Amino acid sequence: MLTNDHIGRRTLLAGLSAGAALAALPGRAAKVAFPKDFLWGAAISGHQTEGDNSNSDIWHLEQLSPGPFSEKSGKACDFLNLYAQDMDLASKLGFNAFRFSLEWSRIEPEEGRFDAKALDHYRRVAATCREKGLAPAISFNHFTTPLWFAKQGGWEVAGSGDKFARFCAAAVKAVGEFAHIATTLNEPNLGRLLRVILPPPILADMGTAMQGAATLAGSARFSAAQFGDQDAMLPNLLEGHRKGAAAIKAGPGSFPVGVSLAIVDDQAVGVGSQRDAVRSYLNDAWLDAAKADDFVGVQTYGRNRFDAKGIMHPPEGVELTQMGEEFYPQALGATVRYAHAVTGKPVYVTENGIATEDDTRRIAYIDTAVAALRDCVRDGVPVKGYLHWSFLDNYEWIFGYRPKFGLVAVDRTTQKRTPKPSAAYLGAIAKRNGAA
Repeated sequence: MLTNDHIGRRTLLAGLSAGAALAALPGRAAKVAFPKDFLWGAAISGHQTEGDNSNSDIWHLEQLSPGPFSEKSGKACDFLNLYAQDMDLASKLGFNAFRFSLEWSRIEPEEGRFDAKALDHYRRVAATCREKGLAPAISFNHFTTPLWFAKQGGWEVAGSGDKFARFCAAAVKAVGEFAHIATTLNEPNLGRLLRVILPPPILADMGTAMQGAATLAGSARFSAAQFGDQDAMLPNLLEGHRKGAAAIKAGPGSFPVGVSLAIVDDQAVGVGSQRDAVRSYLNDAWLDAAKADDFVGVQTYGRNRFDAKGIMHPPEGVELTQMGEEFYPQALGATVRYAHAVTGKPVYVTENGIATEDDTRRIAYIDTAVAALRDCVRDGVPVKGYLHWSFLDNYEWIFGYRPKFGLVAVDRTTQKRTPKPSAAYLGAIAKRNGAA
């Protein structure tokens, strides 16, 4: 719930510079002490920022009319061409890490044909990241797949894991020598989470979209990661992760490899809560798989509450984000503890953030989230890094460009970047490594 203190803080910060904003907040995050090798940075993904990703399944889905996407990605943030500028900005802000993804559809535009120019491009992206003093955190797949893969049935089809592993083996030869950490798949459990949290009409639209996409593509079937049959996908995604991780670890390079998971702070309310059953459905298979990895990536934005009837609406009167979620940054501490307790593995926070036009709320969100991480470190939880989502205001899938998650605003007409006060705030934390 918004209090007078919240409102007063918003008013106070509205016109302040980044430096003044740093001084004006209570500054719990400023008291955090983290390990010397802790990663501080921000994350992006290929399709959401690169632009013109026309060989991918999602680009194809964007062309449906009517369809589930509110708008098309188009040129996005043109990170494809402006990556060096963005990495330079991230470095100057004080970050020491940067998370980006490889676009499978660029690297393998046709099945079995690997594009040498695309591989060289991502090699230059990874090398530039190092040159700017940023540790590359590389996601080998961030949802999107090649159109040819989707037309074959995507992750629903047996053997899809082998095809992903073949891609990983080719891609790591380009970027492996530069990688600091890597993840195979981004949030492979998100498709299940969407079936828990999205209203039935949106889920029905997703099913209709698969039929329309197949017709548009002139194929008998079509399947994209978040839209298809999640039960059919699960064993193939698990196989893809396992075989992909082995391919990545074969090198070149020597760096930890894991998987990043969408983990919500699920809370039980009352007698007979469905929380544990839902948590098992969402996470058990993936947290079990992560036990064989070097780390687990945690991606948290807030909490969900469950009673005996299922998921509950946010409490009446609470502050909501642009995504309709409760403002609840303290969730991060709970999810990091949960992931480590189940897997026994170190944790990297590979995504954490808020969709808002009010950047003072982003600063407050960061402040509370980092404070929760401080408590985890204090209690001996091996947290290795914090990568905020996202570095840029970018394309948020079916929601288009409306939600603003970025530390940096992007004028999509001119592609001009404008750091927000929150970028300076998190950058200052990074420069101090969380110390006062």
